[in-house]
Amino acid sequence: MNVARLAAVDAAQAARVLSEMREATLAGQRGPLAPRPVIEQSWGRMLRSGVDPDRGFGSRPLSPDEVRRRREQSPLRHVLPVLREGLLSVADVVQHIMVVADADGRVLWREGSVPVLRKADRLGLEPGADWREDVVGTNGVGTPAVVRRPVQVFAAEHFVRSHTSWTCTGAPITDPRDGRLLGVVDLSGPLETVHPATLAWVNAVAKLAEARLRELHVGSLERLRTVAAPVLARLDGRALVVDRDGWSAAVTGMPYLRRVTLPKSLVPGRRWLAALGWCAVEPLGEGWLLRADGEPHATAASRLVLDLSRPERATVTVSASAPTGAWSRELSPRHAELLFLLAEHPGGRGAAELAGDLFGDPTRTVTVRAEMSRIRRYLGGLLQHRPYRFSDTADVEVVLPDDPRDLLPRSTATAVAHRRTAQRRDRPRPA
Repeated sequence: MNVARLAAVDAAQAARVLSEMREATLAGQRGPLAPRPVIEQSWGRMLRSGVDPDRGFGSRPLSPDEVRRRREQSPLRHVLPVLREGLLSVADVVQHIMVVADADGRVLWREGSVPVLRKADRLGLEPGADWREDVVGTNGVGTPAVVRRPVQVFAAEHFVRSHTSWTCTGAPITDPRDGRLLGVVDLSGPLETVHPATLAWVNAVAKLAEARLRELHVGSLERLRTVAAPVLARLDGRALVVDRDGWSAAVTGMPYLRRVTLPKSLVPGRRWLAALGWCAVEPLGEGWLLRADGEPHATAASRLVLDLSRPERATVTVSASAPTGAWSRELSPRHAELLFLLAEHPGGRGAAELAGDLFGDPTRTVTVRAEMSRIRRYLGGLLQHRPYRFSDTADVEVVLPDDPRDLLPRSTATAVAHRRTAQRRDRPRPA
C-alpha cells in the first residue's frame, strides 16, 4: 500500500490503517500492512533502546540563554533566509510550521502558522526541546538525523502515541565541506495537512541551504587568500594559511593540503599539529598562519578514541600532551570502517588485505590507498603505512555501541559483519 498516496486522498483512513499497524507491530503481531523499511528500522532502534511508546523519554528544554548561544554558534544561522524563503512562504496557507534543529536534535528556530505553533507547544515541539530519535521516538527531526536522508513520518508512523496526530517531514543539512551533520529542517503540521510532494520540497530547500553554505565558504577563503598572498610571498620554508576551521586558503613551500585538523582551542605560539609537526602559529585575518619547522611525527600523541557507539555518527578524538591540545573529527562511513579495521588488526593491514576486508576483492587497492591518504591528512604521523597501522605511540580505544546491530549499520564489509556476529555471541544472556 502506498501510504503517502492514500493519505493525500483520505488522511483519516490512512491514519486508521497506520494506527492498526502500529498497535499490531508493538504487540508483536502481524498487522494489516508492514511498516515502511525506514520506519520499521527506526522502531527497531526504539525498542532496543527502551523508548516508551506511550510517553517517550522526554527531557528538559534548554534555557533561553543556551538556545541563544547555540543560535549564535550554529552555521545554520547563515541559511535561515534560504529556509524561510523556501518553506515559510506557503507554510501558513498549508497549516505548517518550519522547525530547525541542530545536530544534537535541539530545536533552535520554529516559525510558521500561529494556530499550528500553539498545537506544537502541546507536543513539546518548542525552542530548546530535545527531539532526538532516542528521546521522543521516530519523528521528522530525529530520524533524518540518524539515517542522514529525508524522511516523512505520518500519523501512527510516529513511535510515541502522543505524536500520532501529526505529520512531519525533515531533511538533514550537512556541511558541504566535509559532510558533517549540521542539523535538520522539518516541516510539521496536523495529520490532515500531509501531502506527497512535501518530502521532495523540504529536501530541495535543504539542498539550497547547503549550496548557500558552500558559496559562503568559498567567499570566505577568497577573502583570506587575498590577505595571505603578500604575507606568504615574503616567507621562506613551509607555510600555509587556514581559516578558523583549518581549511586551506593559501600555501607555499609544500604540497597543497585541503584541510589541517586543528585543536579545539588553538592559541598563538609554537604548537604541534598532526599534519605538519611543530609549527609557529600566528593569527592572520579571519584565520591562522602556520609556519612549519619540522617533519610530521606522532611523539606528542597519547590517546586516540574511535567512537562508534552512535549509529551513523562515528568520530575520532585525539588527546595529546599539553603543547598539542586535543581535537575531534566526525568520520565518513568509509573512514570509520577503515579505522575500525586497523583497530581490529593492531599489527597492521596491507592495502590488498583492507580491500578484501571491505569489498571482498583484494584487487581494489587503488580505492583503499586513496582513502588512507585522505585519513593520513588529518591523522598525520598517528597512522603509519607499509602496512597501514596506528603508530606505536598511540593508545587506541574503540567505543562500541550497546547493541551489536548498531555497529557501522550501513557497512557491508565482511570483517565488520563478523564483528557484529561475534559481539552478539559474546553478549551475556539475560537470566
